[in-house]
Amino acid sequence: MATSKIYAGARVVLPTGIVDGGRVIVDGTRIAGSPHDDSEVIDLSGHWLVPGFVDVHNHGGGGASFTSGSVEEVLKGVHTHRLHGTTTIVASTVTGDMDALAQRAGLLSELAEQGDIAGIHFEGPFISPCRKGAHSEELLRDPDPAEVRKLIDAARGQAKMVTLATELPGGIASVRLLAEHGVIAAIGHTDATYEQTMEAIEAGATVATHLYNAMPTLGHRSPGPIAALLEDERITVELINDGTHLHPASLELAFHHAGADRVAFITDAMDAAGFGDGRYMLGPLEVEVSDGVARLVEGGSIAGSTLTLDLAFKRGVTVDRLSVEDIVAAVSATPAKLLGMYDRVGSLEPGKDADLVVLDADFALKGVMRRGEWVVEPQLG
Repeated sequence: MATSKIYAGARVVLPTGIVDGGRVIVDGTRIAGSPHDDSEVIDLSGHWLVPGFVDVHNHGGGGASFTSGSVEEVLKGVHTHRLHGTTTIVASTVTGDMDALAQRAGLLSELAEQGDIAGIHFEGPFISPCRKGAHSEELLRDPDPAEVRKLIDAARGQAKMVTLATELPGGIASVRLLAEHGVIAAIGHTDATYEQTMEAIEAGATVATHLYNAMPTLGHRSPGPIAALLEDERITVELINDGTHLHPASLELAFHHAGADRVAFITDAMDAAGFGDGRYMLGPLEVEVSDGVARLVEGGSIAGSTLTLDLAFKRGVTVDRLSVEDIVAAVSATPAKLLGMYDRVGSLEPGKDADLVVLDADFALKGVMRRGEWVVEPQLG
């Protein structure tokens, strides 16, 4: 049996650009720089070959919740997103009781230590009741640094990001605490002014949680957080490209001002992603999913998404008319850099994990490889 394989003939998207008729060599779990003499050649002509996708904000899928499911259910959700090209995933929680969140962090940290997930994102409870979205208002609290520290400690080094309304009492001190511990402070579910947002950025915040959503709109006299987050080069902006959360013009505005190297496509997916319409629970709140759109049963607020990143990719090309290189940056390179994992994932370069996605000429997903093993084996010929 060949010890390495050459995937040849595809349009390969590299950090340096698109290579027509390119090749990627896989040796074991890694991408190799050169083939062995007995390497097997697999023809991918007529396809695109891009890096595995990286999702930094995801609450579940396949009918399973990262917030409340068992280990088996969490792994089911992870596998569901792998089937759609996401080879690196951060598990996001939603607002809950502090003790329950700390317990949840313990469970998820074990999966992170095993390499099943890339870490934990705490979305809530330190968010604004004015912009709570699909979070339980009675469980919200100000971002007390001691309580933020409790969650970090419970995650045993696996906390990657905490979303905060940084204008709340304790918000700036909590941002500084997170920065000191190497955890991303994300501004989101916020009612902050432009000036308050800039103060948080100066304190060390580096991410905009689903830009535009759950924050004041852009105003000409009161620009609010959106202007501050778009204009500051230290900020990576998350975008949910599902056609529900954002108008295409808003997406274009973000790419124009931030550039692909500061945009991370996320799913913000909940249980119904890859599963179907019906009723679900998002934390303690009931959600109705109809025609793929998730809304709270009480109040009707959008409650995450049912998006998978392969669909965000395809929409980016076919509807938003973005370049393939920019989309690959947004679904792979930029989020990998944000997580500090770009040495391992996020691009097709020798020495990195063999995480590959095969797309056909119409950008439909045809194959997914994670660490050298096919999750979805392409049917060629």
